[in-house]
Amino acid sequence: MSTPKKALFNWSSGKDSALTLYKILQNPEYKIEYLLTSVNQQYLRISMHGVRVELLQAQAESIVIPLKIMQIPEMPTMEVYEQVMMDTLTQLKNEGITHSVFGDIFLEDLRKYREEQLARIGFTGVFPIWKIPSHDLIQEFISLGFKTIVVCVNERYLDKSFVGRIIDQSFIDDLPENVDVCGENGEFHTFTFDGPIFSKPIDFEIGEIVYRKYEKPKNTNSSDTACDTSAPDAFDYGFWYCDLV
Repeated sequence: MSTPKKALFNWSSGKDSALTLYKILQNPEYKIEYLLTSVNQQYLRISMHGVRVELLQAQAESIVIPLKIMQIPEMPTMEVYEQVMMDTLTQLKNEGITHSVFGDIFLEDLRKYREEQLARIGFTGVFPIWKIPSHDLIQEFISLGFKTIVVCVNERYLDKSFVGRIIDQSFIDDLPENVDVCGENGEFHTFTFDGPIFSKPIDFEIGEIVYRKYEKPKNTNSSDTACDTSAPDAFDYGFWYCDLV
């Protein structure tokens, strides 16, 4: 058997990351060396998800994979974001890591952007759940025993009542028709707190629900519209957040 390829896993703390990690950990072709998460430097929360670093660290400890935190300034330009990413990947490349795993499902522009950035430094992107229908993914996620809570919703798609809810069949049934059930277009974000990748559930309490609006920076990239933790915040509309403590 060939030696597994050393890989980093782009961990958002949410459901797509959790299911993707579950799948890649069963693939003997790869060995996950680190979970990599971008964190807002000013607030010490996961970018876009708004989850506290302490809960992110609790996830990594329960998953038993070392965590690498990439601190990103509040509302960075694409140039600043890409430089931080390149510096981080350069360090990891020196440790023999050659592959970068993502939980993307169907956003072609985002995948193209990631692959172009990775190629600059000699990395290869891995996309274990790519093109699997969202409805199949969310049903598999639930059936495997994963548990996740909605921590952020985009007001363009969902109202305040959806934030703070556990994703179950009732939640899925309540989603408007124009909303992807996995939130792949940035409609909502989640925090996964239990499931087969965790050695123990993550302990937390639901705090206050807050509203925050972002201004759109002058220079943006189409890939930002995915609203995920691996790209800078680039929005001119509001989000409802459920604080977890």
